[in-house]
Amino acid sequence: MNLWQNYLRPKTLEQAMQALASAPRPLAPIAGGTDLLLDLDQGRHSPVQTLVDITEVKELLALEVRDDGLFIGAGVPVNRIVLDPLTGTHAQALVEACNLIGGPQVRNVATLGGNVAHALPAADGTIALLALNTEAEIAGRSGTRRVPFDELFLGPGKSVLKPGEELLVGFYLPLLKSSQASSFKRIMRPQGVALPIINVAILLEREKDTIKDIRIAVGPGAATPWRACDAEQVLAGKSLNDETVEAALETLLAHVGFRSSLRRASADYRLRAAGNLLRRFLLEHRPRSAPLRTHAIEGWHEKHQSLDLLPR
Repeated sequence: MNLWQNYLRPKTLEQAMQALASAPRPLAPIAGGTDLLLDLDQGRHSPVQTLVDITEVKELLALEVRDDGLFIGAGVPVNRIVLDPLTGTHAQALVEACNLIGGPQVRNVATLGGNVAHALPAADGTIALLALNTEAEIAGRSGTRRVPFDELFLGPGKSVLKPGEELLVGFYLPLLKSSQASSFKRIMRPQGVALPIINVAILLEREKDTIKDIRIAVGPGAATPWRACDAEQVLAGKSLNDETVEAALETLLAHVGFRSSLRRASADYRLRAAGNLLRRFLLEHRPRSAPLRTHAIEGWHEKHQSLDLLPR
């Protein structure tokens, strides 16, 4: 049985929007297809009449400095993001996240827009973009618009994109300042299917020995991609020392909404893992003039020694 009857391949954004407006329905856009084709084949996606292939839409393939920011088209394959010097310079957290998506063959075809459009609360590229203060550009029938990245998501697998009517065009990221650094860290099960137990992305800006600003994204920390805003407030404007780190860890764990998963891990394990990932990042980026001792972290471990540390 054919999984679709019509296959369209527009070359421009205008042609893509015309295809969405006039092609036989039901329809679906397809880029890398690493999830969609499997979902169609295995019955997890409702049948489609038309596939609109957007892999050659030029507006979705740009990766360049634009309007004093870095623009990454939604159709850019994640392996290109891993290798491009611009993303290596300005979006290290995104590079590290994209380098963990699937295997090499998947990364060659999977797109950043597809990773985001699925609206999963622990998608690697999504969590990295959330930490990097991203804006998303959306194309619809009335033109294009930009929205703050966190406003894209409504719930697990649900976004503000109107199915069959709107497309993600790309993402705008601020250019990295010399005083900033970003990183992405993940813990996953060692198995064929790369299911993240927990991932954390962080953008840090320092002014001498002080944390001027910090953004912390955690997945899955809630029903949508989640920022640890309360922990950010604890750290902002403070020196990176034992007391600040301990307070930030406690605040993050008090507000994050982990749940136990039979396929991933227990909520308690995720609590411990999230604290460790945040600690590792702060240790890596602490000023040399203010070394971070370990007793605060050891004390934090003692407080949480009853946690179930085995993934479930």
